[in-house]
Amino acid sequence: MKVGLIGCGNISDAYLKNAKVFPNLQFVACADIREDAAREKAEKYGLRHLSVADLLADPGIEIVLNLTTPQSHTEVDRMALEAGKHIYSEKPFGLDAEAGKEILKLAEKKNLRTGCAPDTFLGGGHQTCRKLIDDGLIGRVVAGTAFMLCHGHESWHPAPAFYYLKGGGPLFDMGPYYITALVNLLGPVKKVVAVNTRSTDCRKGIRVNAGKTFPVEVDTHIAAVLEFVSGAVITLITSFDVWKHSGYSNIELYGTEGSLHVPDPNTFNGEIRFFKAGLTSNWATAENPFIYNDNMRSIGLADMAKGIEENRPHRCSGTLAYHVLDVMCSIIRAGKEDRAVAIESTCGRIAPLPIGLKNGELD
Repeated sequence: MKVGLIGCGNISDAYLKNAKVFPNLQFVACADIREDAAREKAEKYGLRHLSVADLLADPGIEIVLNLTTPQSHTEVDRMALEAGKHIYSEKPFGLDAEAGKEILKLAEKKNLRTGCAPDTFLGGGHQTCRKLIDDGLIGRVVAGTAFMLCHGHESWHPAPAFYYLKGGGPLFDMGPYYITALVNLLGPVKKVVAVNTRSTDCRKGIRVNAGKTFPVEVDTHIAAVLEFVSGAVITLITSFDVWKHSGYSNIELYGTEGSLHVPDPNTFNGEIRFFKAGLTSNWATAENPFIYNDNMRSIGLADMAKGIEENRPHRCSGTLAYHVLDVMCSIIRAGKEDRAVAIESTCGRIAPLPIGLKNGELD
């Protein structure tokens, strides 16, 4: 399927390079509000350099890959759907649940597909954990923890201001990776409670941003508890207020028969450790039998194209991304209103990848 790219920032290189692995994808054109950025990507990857309007009007382009900044995700998605294109977007699916719901309704009306990052849960590390859970290694998952702790981006990012405005913060920045990984492993979320705070209303830049200040409009420490439909209760903490910690695991799951250490959900691979009651005396390492263990951003896009071609559901669906967005918005709401919030949306359990695939295969 022919793909047109809108948004030629740094992340676009990963998509353009990795798409070559999948024979069912062909990038043909790119566009950006910064003409020089689009021209540079076009020359580098042998694409046509078009305006956004011309790309959307091209009848040969079937899918639009939306890699714009989060503030523009919904707007560009809407324009692409109105132009009759399937869409696949970078995360998050929107800045609020209503915007995400509008995109799903428009896609349904147009009989078009929606897809959204992250697709890291399709990596070998996370697919291995999914199989171990499905095989009953640790029994029924009762509880777990998920931690994303750092001190924000003003020390290294050349333009960190967005991370402290609406649509930013640690939850909307990194939460999609963690919540998507958990939904892949456990199924949809039923209810959330949360307490949210921030350390300051003004960030002071250091190192590359020394002397600069950045207003903070969002909470930067989010402490939430997620109750899943399966009954699992997961403590999720995302923070830009932690200078240093003692090495908390990204995700750990605790079951009736053991425990499972899950790799960083922002990566496709990583060490997988488990403890099995009556079998191991300490953590043991699980073997990973799956492919796609390198940075394979674009695998979700390729899977959506395959789903369109074969008329089957795709894994990184808009329905999944909307559920994750709904959970994040509900966490913010739960903190503001000091109450438990039931999650209105849901999604089906994501189909796992099979073992034994060759490079470029998805089924």
